Amino acid sequence: MHLILFDDETRDHLLPFTYLKPVCELRLGVLRIREKWAHWFPEAEVAFITQDYLAETYPIDYSDSNILINGSALPSPQLCTLIRQMESNEALLQDGELIAAKLDGEQIRRLIEDEDFDELKGFDLEGTDYLKINRLWDLFAHNARAIQDDVELLTKGRSSQVLSHTNQVIARENVFVEPGARVECSTLNAENGPIYIGREAHVMEGALLRGPLALCERSTVKMGAKIYGGTTIGPVCKVGGEVSSTVFQGYANKAHDGYLGDSVIGEWCNLGADTNCSNLKNNYDEVKLWSYVDKGFRKTGQQFCGLFMGDHSKCGINTMFNTGTVVGISANVFGDGFPRNFIPSFSWGGPGGFQTYRTDKAFQTMERVMARRGKELDIPDRLVLLRVFEDTAQYRSWEPND
Repeated sequence: MHLILFDDETRDHLLPFTYLKPVCELRLGVLRIREKWAHWFPEAEVAFITQDYLAETYPIDYSDSNILINGSALPSPQLCTLIRQMESNEALLQDGELIAAKLDGEQIRRLIEDEDFDELKGFDLEGTDYLKINRLWDLFAHNARAIQDDVELLTKGRSSQVLSHTNQVIARENVFVEPGARVECSTLNAENGPIYIGREAHVMEGALLRGPLALCERSTVKMGAKIYGGTTIGPVCKVGGEVSSTVFQGYANKAHDGYLGDSVIGEWCNLGADTNCSNLKNNYDEVKLWSYVDKGFRKTGQQFCGLFMGDHSKCGINTMFNTGTVVGISANVFGDGFPRNFIPSFSWGGPGGFQTYRTDKAFQTMERVMARRGKELDIPDRLVLLRVFEDTAQYRSWEPND
């Protein structure tokens, strides 16, 4: 059986984080969405239906029996039970949107080739308990619940490593420490939700941690850091300063002082020392956020909304981000004052103005950054990035029009 995770129009609402990966590769809680589904369906092989230019890295594959899953939906016990009970040619819908379907190989072939096939028998999921990511802010708004669900999934039937006596721990029963993790002389308060410390993670002295919180594999919390609930620090990150309700996707650094709240930081990002973001407007008004779908700013219905920084983007020391700022892929932001609250992909500059970040220069930086973590920027990666560079030229208004 194949579990096929597909992208629909929700993907466009989750840009810039879905420029380089399918929706199901986004992380919230402890795991990526794909990894969550793989835990619930260990017998199935995972495949993808996503953008054509991503297909080499995220290939489609199918067999005689396939379960099609919306990549923006997160599994829950109730949803997974319903999926397992589906018969062939049946589908589960939420407000008319396809969430899951059971299809044979011929139906999948027709779907891929955009051919018609018999209408599926649909069932409405109204009242079913599960999470779904529809907009950027859902990534941090649903993160506390996702951490709780993932910790329960990953730790069931297992015992935590013993925490050192040098730590001050509140609600110890809600703290789970994986093998190889180091935590010394820190305060952990898990009264309001679990604290998960991943394998070989390191919490340095004087750190203050509040749950629900996930510190993933090989990541570091720096000395004296203050990490509030609803925060995920993905694998191989370094995080210091003050952080609240924020998701680091992985391989990113915010190693120094500065505030970050109600935010999402992509992979391979670096925030310079004393970078700060605003997550609340001075007049307490609703936050507007850049929409790639509308090609303009739209209301979010959110009062708290911080920084959304796409993969491979960086900012210099003392950078100040306005409430509700969206930074694209591979942008380099620096300079005095507040930059605009939409910064296109492959931008170089700040409040004083931007120019285009040439791909050859951008790739050199990516190579250096990734090599420090034992990773390589390979040819498929470069081709995807070149495609994104072309697709996002429309937002770099300073470039001449052909």
